Amino acid sequence: MEAIQARAMTWWTILRICLEERLVYRGDFALGTLMRFLPIVTQIFLWSSIFTAVSGNIAGYTFNDFIAYYLLSMVARAFSSMPGLSSGIARDIRDGTVKKFLIQPIDMVGFLFLMRVAHKLVYYGVALAPFALVFYLCRGFFPPVPDAVTICAFVLSLLMAFMLGFFLEAAIGLYGFWFLEINSLMWIYMLFNFFFSGHMFPLDMLPPPMSYIVQLQPLQYLAYFPAAVWLGKIQGPDLVRGLWLELFWVIVFFLLCRFAYARGVRRYSGFGG
Repeated sequence: MEAIQARAMTWWTILRICLEERLVYRGDFALGTLMRFLPIVTQIFLWSSIFTAVSGNIAGYTFNDFIAYYLLSMVARAFSSMPGLSSGIARDIRDGTVKKFLIQPIDMVGFLFLMRVAHKLVYYGVALAPFALVFYLCRGFFPPVPDAVTICAFVLSLLMAFMLGFFLEAAIGLYGFWFLEINSLMWIYMLFNFFFSGHMFPLDMLPPPMSYIVQLQPLQYLAYFPAAVWLGKIQGPDLVRGLWLELFWVIVFFLLCRFAYARGVRRYSGFGG
């Protein structure tokens, strides 16, 4: 029991220190968040021109749906994106910084996870005002607030999107135990991420069978799925199935991450100071 309490206190101390460190950059978080919403102005003009040229909706999406989708996908990506995580892990392996985790009773993956939790807590705490301002100005594009079940599913999908994004990118970074550089791998991942996460457009716009294949892959949960849940595009059995599938991918990449770290540490060799 005392060992469990000591371990919990250690992780709490790490989280508290990470929170204090991230709060140093609170101004950058607020300004950066506001600036990230500026491209939505371009999207409004773009899709306004497209819907002016066509009649009715596009693949079941109205003009308002498209704008609301892009705003919600930005929220989802703010949860799931892990800038610098993979490259940071690979750099620590390459320059030997990873040795500190091998000689101290601190798990590297757990430590990095708490760092990202602290980052997201501070980010959303500081960026709440810019988010609220942008969503208030764009409130006319959104449908009525969904029911409680949909809201709970939306929040759950965001939390799992955070975990999926972390373990997926951490697993890529841990391949630095086998490869000197992972930049090419990251470039390929970011290319597929931009398209298959739904950041570019809603994935259900794709014609079958492509749409069915794309929606089985894990990247959709990083942006498309949470946004589609809030907009009511995914309901009933499809919603339950989607949440279970998202949890499945979280577990898969968690196990892959732990496996890569355990095997990587076994083959790692560090020399000098």
